[in-house]
Amino acid sequence: MNFHEFPEYEEIIEEMRVVYSHDKRPWLIGFSGGKDSTVLCCLVFEMLRRLPVEGVNKKVYIVSSDTMVENPLVGRYMRNMSALIGEQGTALGIESTVITPEIDKTFWSCLIGLGYPTPEAPGFRWCTDKLKIRPLNKYVLDSISENGEIVMLLGVRKAESSYRARGIKAREIEGKVLIPHTDIRNAYVYNPLTEIPNERIWAFLLSGDALTPWGSDNKYLFSLYQGENLGEEESALGQVDENKMRITGNSRFGCWICTMVKEDKSLKNFIDHGETWLIPLRDFRNWLLEVRDNPDYRDRKRRNGSVYVKEDGELGFGSFNMYGRKEILRRLLQLEVDTGLSLITQEELKMIDYMWEKEGDLTKRTLVDLYYEIKGVRLPWDEYRVPLYAEDSFNIIKTTCEEYGIEYEMLSKLVVAIENNKHYTRGQKVSKAFDKVVNEGWLHYENIKRAKEDVKNED
Repeated sequence: MNFHEFPEYEEIIEEMRVVYSHDKRPWLIGFSGGKDSTVLCCLVFEMLRRLPVEGVNKKVYIVSSDTMVENPLVGRYMRNMSALIGEQGTALGIESTVITPEIDKTFWSCLIGLGYPTPEAPGFRWCTDKLKIRPLNKYVLDSISENGEIVMLLGVRKAESSYRARGIKAREIEGKVLIPHTDIRNAYVYNPLTEIPNERIWAFLLSGDALTPWGSDNKYLFSLYQGENLGEEESALGQVDENKMRITGNSRFGCWICTMVKEDKSLKNFIDHGETWLIPLRDFRNWLLEVRDNPDYRDRKRRNGSVYVKEDGELGFGSFNMYGRKEILRRLLQLEVDTGLSLITQEELKMIDYMWEKEGDLTKRTLVDLYYEIKGVRLPWDEYRVPLYAEDSFNIIKTTCEEYGIEYEMLSKLVVAIENNKHYTRGQKVSKAFDKVVNEGWLHYENIKRAKEDVKNED
């Protein structure tokens, strides 16, 4: 890479030097492995290398966020880059780390464990908050508690999209390089790349030997942006041999399981250019998208017990029911067997097992037996999963529910709630647990509908 051929980058490096040397506040950089964050880290490396030894006097944290459902190719690349940055950046005060969501907030824990419906455009996007924003915010807050204040460097650019441009403009303060973070106290944002156009990003990354300061080859990064339409990048790079360097114009790295779009173009482009081993992942993702509104897979109430009516007058869907969750897990485990990929961790499986028990799995064996059925091996905690009651007791409970028209799931949850609170000396604890299950889980739609009609008649 030839820094000196790009005067706009030389100006940014000089501005970075002034900002870095101005105070002792550590820097934190969000690194996705994509083109913009790569440019940002390259410039920071170069700025630090130009400083005298005594001038390198504070930490620079480079943080990568692994959602745990990253596209396998991109996820592997991002982790490799993080490791290389950490190795080569030590002498410059650079510390590189990869953060992940809390185990009870991963995609599979929420989807399979709690039954969260898959994310859906435009507004139902719980994944971004739980998988990316919260882990990063926690890391930032921990850094602030240790250092008092922190400066966050972001690789956002106005040229990415009109939406991104408006967002940057709204946060700009005239005459200010550092902008107070909108949500986190004592955190400041620095966006040095906002004015850089798309064509200058790739031109810079592929200049000279195309190697980053930490030793990776940007031509491989270029290949990850693969596709048929070169878009804006073609003008910057000239005629590109698509067999050697396959790219897409503005494709973004993302999760292989993303249901926010009807078609995952990034995944499709990888497959179209020879990565056929990703086809089973695409097929699973498409199936998950299809069953989202399958009534056999969904409850008719939300997790808090509330219900709602759609515009067509039909009762809306709630969480994935236990049948749906078990089927999703079954297919996911089979996908691991078929592909040889690790798509869900044992820590997640253990958390899901715990969640299912709280949801009323009286056998305590549903998950571990399902895992053994698909994988042919036992999970480490298998032997400790002992049913609450003998099988005859389960049959009696089911028969009783059928006889009196009681929801088996509700009764199971009540049994679990009482079992978990039976050692408390105060009956109030059990009573609250009982009321929580009944009131939040089974506010029957027919009763609500009847109450609304009564109110209407009174009026």
